[in-house]
Amino acid sequence: MKGGRDPASGRQGPLRERGARLSWPAGLPAALPYLAPADTKPVMRIFKLLVLYPLILAVLAAAVGMWWLQQPLRLPAGTSAERPLDVTIASGASAQSIAQTLADAGVGAPAELLYAWFRLSGESRDMKAGSYEFAPGTTPRTLLSKLVRGEQALRSIKLVEGWNVRQVLQAVPSATDLRQDIEGLSQADIMALIGYPGRHPEGRFFPDTYRVLKHAPASSVLRQAAKAMEERMAQAWAQRDPASPLRTPDEALILASIIEKETGLESDRRRIGGVFNNRLRIGMRLQTDPAVIYGLGEGFDGNLRRNDLTEDTPYNTYTRPGLPPTPIAMPGMSSIMAAVQPLSTNSMYFVARGDGSSQFSATLEEHNAAVRRYILRR
Repeated sequence: MKGGRDPASGRQGPLRERGARLSWPAGLPAALPYLAPADTKPVMRIFKLLVLYPLILAVLAAAVGMWWLQQPLRLPAGTSAERPLDVTIASGASAQSIAQTLADAGVGAPAELLYAWFRLSGESRDMKAGSYEFAPGTTPRTLLSKLVRGEQALRSIKLVEGWNVRQVLQAVPSATDLRQDIEGLSQADIMALIGYPGRHPEGRFFPDTYRVLKHAPASSVLRQAAKAMEERMAQAWAQRDPASPLRTPDEALILASIIEKETGLESDRRRIGGVFNNRLRIGMRLQTDPAVIYGLGEGFDGNLRRNDLTEDTPYNTYTRPGLPPTPIAMPGMSSIMAAVQPLSTNSMYFVARGDGSSQFSATLEEHNAAVRRYILRR
């Protein structure tokens, strides 16, 4: 046997065989202490308090945070897609300052929560200054994305083909949400302000729809339009007909403005350009009514009389040869190209038919017959 029971305690203890008899090993206590199983409950409590519960709370917080990021923010009453919340972020503002600005403007979240989101996103330093609009449906995620991308509020302003400079300078200052910096300035001062000192403003703005930042200065629209016209004229001049009698891009712009006012029919423009190029080539007066009307100024009452055609002004192309001194309106690109790439034609005259189109004639006799038919109705 390998062991036996201690006679004193009754417990099992190690015994050694000595011959046929069993004896208790020398040097051991009469009985070994009983070791009870360790109690693990305190350890588990500590584990739960320090690891498990915080982990569960972190997971729950993350889930709540992800949910919040996708939820539309509460915006002030009356906010809509047509009337979004307007917020201006100052240049150099910190993430904390931006969060406070948004909260003060009415974004339905505490500044502290917005700031925490900006910091946790890793993009708190990437937000850009400017004027922003937030419509219903904006979430914390889309709000931050807009600020990081710099998607500022824009305004559209349309300059219409055929407008003169007076109409342009009425439309731009009356546009909403622009900072007015041209009111009270003379036309010469405005041209200097936008970088074209000494340039006559008539016809210098390309007709188009321009998008500018909300609260941008009104002069920025004019600056864009003037640069656009300069670029379009350079492109057109590089493609001009080598046989054209036009000597400079400015002359091309003047002729283009006359073509613009003569017709709104696309198919007639190049042919009208051909008539005017033919006349300029041989020194024949242009005899174009829109130039005469422009020279009459704001006093024109809509009725062009015979004596208006004989009253000499710098813009009366019945009394003066060649082109008028300046453009008379803003021409579109098709009129510009009609001036520099006119249709090759033998026509020297044209008259309005009354339906928007024109009747072209090669001789004065044909022209007079067309006038009797379409103007005098004989």
